[in-house]
Amino acid sequence: MSRHRGEGSSSRLQGRLESLNAARELAEGRVDEKQLGAVYEVLDRASSRRSLSSAHTVVGIFGPTGSGKSSLLNALTGTDLARVAARRPTTAEPLAVIWGEDGSGDLLDWLEVSNRHVMPAGASLLAGPSDRRRVSSTGDVEGGLILLDLPDFDSTALGHRVIVERLSGQVDVLLWITDPQKYADAALHREFLEPLATHESVILVALNQSDRLSESDLTQVTGSLKQILAAEGHGSAVVHAISAVTGTGLGGLAEEIRAIVRRKEAATGRLSADVDVAVESLDRFTGPELPPPSKAARTALSERLAGATGADAVIDAVVRSYRRDAHAVTGWPVTRRLGKLRSDPLRRLNLRRSEVQNFVGRTSLPEPGPAQRASVDRALRTFGDELSTGAVEPWRSAIRDAAKSPEPELLERLDEAVARTDFASGSRAWWWPVAGTLQWLFLAAMVVGIGWLALLAALGFLQFPVPESPTVEGMPVPTLLAVGGVAAGIAIGILCAGLARLGARRRGKRVRRRLVASISETTETVAVGPAAAEIERYNGFVRAVATAGSRR
Repeated sequence: MSRHRGEGSSSRLQGRLESLNAARELAEGRVDEKQLGAVYEVLDRASSRRSLSSAHTVVGIFGPTGSGKSSLLNALTGTDLARVAARRPTTAEPLAVIWGEDGSGDLLDWLEVSNRHVMPAGASLLAGPSDRRRVSSTGDVEGGLILLDLPDFDSTALGHRVIVERLSGQVDVLLWITDPQKYADAALHREFLEPLATHESVILVALNQSDRLSESDLTQVTGSLKQILAAEGHGSAVVHAISAVTGTGLGGLAEEIRAIVRRKEAATGRLSADVDVAVESLDRFTGPELPPPSKAARTALSERLAGATGADAVIDAVVRSYRRDAHAVTGWPVTRRLGKLRSDPLRRLNLRRSEVQNFVGRTSLPEPGPAQRASVDRALRTFGDELSTGAVEPWRSAIRDAAKSPEPELLERLDEAVARTDFASGSRAWWWPVAGTLQWLFLAAMVVGIGWLALLAALGFLQFPVPESPTVEGMPVPTLLAVGGVAAGIAIGILCAGLARLGARRRGKRVRRRLVASISETTETVAVGPAAAEIERYNGFVRAVATAGSRR
């Protein structure tokens, strides 16, 4: 059963490490490298430890000067190895005591521990003096334990401190030894135990030299130590009151170590706790997942950029060009020629001559001024602010920056978007030729009437008989043709001008939609697309951190 549980724990750890690495990759370039340091260390440490012996559990014995670490090692092993190995009153370099040599070499190389002693086959933890009973083979640690005797963490030798700090981040189980004088030492708690609050499952605490205290004093000291540990996040920690000299309490401590070794989950538990620390360092950069840019937000951006790029001037040119073209076809033939003398507003902006537009690829709109540039910047900033609402730094800034294209490139792309917009499609209304034909008919009637009247006047002037003109309702037909042709032509012209104004407004709205759609294609590339990608990256980071932080 324990084997399957260990496999399940290892599989869950693998998934958490993969998610942590994914979060790290997504955070690169966004989160400061120094703040990603803890994540790099955990991933590197996990990769190294998981490639080494899984059969061994490494238990490091940590403690201040005089706490009795070496004495405890000797007591647990039934040897005097620590005294023999020590060249000074305090341990100068780590000493490894190994149960089961196979596979331990590479692991100890990674731990950088060269001073090693292999226990003989069949040796048990806590073997020796009469009150330290030999355990049965079923409860032994043969083939699965490495005990490390480490230098004092409060040593005056800087190198000792460096060794302790390094190995406190590498060993599978941390056995902290203290004594009645130093159990509340600030260095022990503030610098080591407090930062390891998430590692409670792989931390053992022993109060050595308990034989020097009376029963009441021992109860008081252990109670005080438990309170301190609880305040640091180690509320369920068991304090083993021991004496390395008399052997008091060593049986319970040794049994707990044996139980940890039998489960073979300490390395996984240690790395899982390390992942918790790494996740906590990333968690402050997470927030709620953000939705992708909505259609409303995209349209609003395109509308703002259309206004910032001079769309009003373009639409005004479209309206005036439409009315000019309508008058050229439907206006009174006598005056329509005058309208053609006015230049086409669209051609002035290089928005009608396709041969120039295709070659040059840009319009003749005025170069954007400071106000126009500020409007473009404001439109992009507003878009970025809307998209990044809810995100925390540095992701908020990353999303806003992704929504902002370099100004010269953006302005050029926007001008190209205007240039490729179809302003002429469907430019002639169906009624234009009808109105134009009527105008020519009325003009012909006017010409016929005027000509008829002129002929009658000439005959009278030359004293020729003047034939009587036909009449309609008492009005001479020549006069009716002349006056009616002029009046009808002017009336049709006025009516067509009104219809042209209405059509021009509709054409302006239609072209504006085309223009906004054309600008939308550009904004999808230079603003919306990059911002959407950054949002997806942020959401992926949030999901990866959440998955890495889940132990299920």
